[in-house]
Amino acid sequence: MINFKNALKEKIYKKLQDAYPLSLADIELNPAPQQKLGDYAIAFPFGLAKKLKQPPRKIAEAIAPLLSGLEGVAKIEVAGGGYVNLFLDRAAFFSGARRAIVSSGLSPQERKIIVEHTNINPNKAAHIGHLRNACLGDTLVRCLKYSGEIVEIQNYIDDTGVQVVDVVYGFMEREKKSLAAVEALPGKFDYYCWDLYARTASFLAEHTEAQPRKTAILKNIEHGDGPEAAMARHISRRIIRAHLAPMKRLGIGYDVLPCESSILGLEFWEKAFTTLRQRQAIYLSTEGETKGCWVMKLEDEPDKEKIIVRSDGTVTYVGKDIAYQLWKFGLLERDFHYEPFHEESGRTLWITTTVPHPGTPSFGAASKVYNVIDTRQSYLQKVVCQGLRSLHFDAQAAKSVHFSYEMVALSPKSLKELGQVLADEDKDKAFLEVSGRKGLGVKADDLLDRLEEKALLEVEKRNPDLQSGDKTAIARHIACGALRYFMIKFTRKSLIIFDFEEALSFEGETGPYLQYTLVRLNSIFRKLEEREGIKAEDIAARDLSAPASLAALSKAEAADFWGLVLYAAQFDEEVLRSIQSLEFSHLAKFTFNLCQKLNAYYHVYPVLNEENREIKEIRLRTIHYIRETLRKALDLMGIPAPAKM
Repeated sequence: MINFKNALKEKIYKKLQDAYPLSLADIELNPAPQQKLGDYAIAFPFGLAKKLKQPPRKIAEAIAPLLSGLEGVAKIEVAGGGYVNLFLDRAAFFSGARRAIVSSGLSPQERKIIVEHTNINPNKAAHIGHLRNACLGDTLVRCLKYSGEIVEIQNYIDDTGVQVVDVVYGFMEREKKSLAAVEALPGKFDYYCWDLYARTASFLAEHTEAQPRKTAILKNIEHGDGPEAAMARHISRRIIRAHLAPMKRLGIGYDVLPCESSILGLEFWEKAFTTLRQRQAIYLSTEGETKGCWVMKLEDEPDKEKIIVRSDGTVTYVGKDIAYQLWKFGLLERDFHYEPFHEESGRTLWITTTVPHPGTPSFGAASKVYNVIDTRQSYLQKVVCQGLRSLHFDAQAAKSVHFSYEMVALSPKSLKELGQVLADEDKDKAFLEVSGRKGLGVKADDLLDRLEEKALLEVEKRNPDLQSGDKTAIARHIACGALRYFMIKFTRKSLIIFDFEEALSFEGETGPYLQYTLVRLNSIFRKLEEREGIKAEDIAARDLSAPASLAALSKAEAADFWGLVLYAAQFDEEVLRSIQSLEFSHLAKFTFNLCQKLNAYYHVYPVLNEENREIKEIRLRTIHYIRETLRKALDLMGIPAPAKM
């Protein structure tokens, strides 16, 4: 649709440029308010009225004849006070739309884009809140790639942060475990650390006398010194691998894992710190609460300071984030070293290191960066951008995009279903917020396990004769589709209250409903091949040869056919709109509406039992086009297509 509309606007401009003071930007093709009035309405006669000192209607009446013979347009009418309405050549448009569905035909706008998402602290198991970040980030990546962009996927690992410090403290000081003892721990290590982190955080909050030891552990980890650093490395690396497991179940992958320890070990921060000092973007505070700290004055609140380096010499998150952001844009004049971390289906996942390895790839140096981080980090993301601007990297600051979103909460019903015991004061609450520090939340693997169990019950009920392995595979696809759609169907600023029944329903606005629609379409083509030997690829290769091909349709069906096709053709526009607004709820809603329109069409106009060959051919091509559009939409949302449901 995008390429079609752009080509049509250029044709209109060429026909009118000599007669009217127009630019290509003046020509907008807006949907007509009603199908009977046309497909597109041109409104620029209203803009020309002042220049030409003529009524818009008179200008429109003069323009309409000049557009006669416009390729792709069957009829032109003047309407209202000065609109020029275009009626498209439906057969030609449908033929072009079916050819275009093979590829997006969209052009890249950037040299390279980095999307940083997931970013789970490597100190405990991933939970449901992390899954919203990963689903949103992965959908952004898929849509950017579809639009032609080169995308690098980064998952930042804060392996020197205070959360890891708490777990190291818990093992070394509370449980008195050596590194060898920790390495020998059996079972789900990330689950063990989940409980240990909550217990340690509670202990540290009550025992301020433990703070000096915690500070010493933090310093040793940051400097890569002593048994503390070795313990932190083992914990973080082992938990990273645990985090990759639920992401794999959701079809989410990465190119590189930049580690905070590498930022410190390769002195990225020292480079950034020196530059910030030289540019006087930060200064040493000599009084008040920030005495002895390196601070940055805030642009929006000049009477306030943000600590970049604490008085004890440790760097805050935002300081390391400024260095990391500079590297992403290739502004640090240095790179990480890399080593392979994980292999999956021929794809290597790299992790940063301070030790050189020959023959490794290079990352970073993007022209645009998306940081997928929840709304609680909005303030810190502003400070990072201010850091870039203070170094006069204004262009890069403008292309540093904070993709923010609200958190995921849990209904008491969902927590109860997962076997979590609620405190009396929490039982009557509408929802409960996830808190890793308190140990309250649903672990990602537990959530996926439960979704798959519930999906399997439905699959067994609907398909009792299937092999056990097939049932399990279908249940996994349904669980993945249910969760991924649930995570993106709400606007990103909406607080999500997760509910199992709502997410897994085969009816309504859910992932399984979309999957069921695609399965239904696939079934039509499977039966077509069984009955008539006609494959879906055969339908794809056929084309409508002339407008007369649609003449066999009744007036009612022609209108329904056109409404369905024209809506589906907006797919590329919806993808771009979702990217530009960072609201993938648009794509989700578009796909849901498309399924509804298709199911309504198929309910009235059956395909396989239609006796009129010409009508049957049109319907086959129509549902094939919708099927291909739906397949693309589901792929961009990371929703798999089950074989059956």
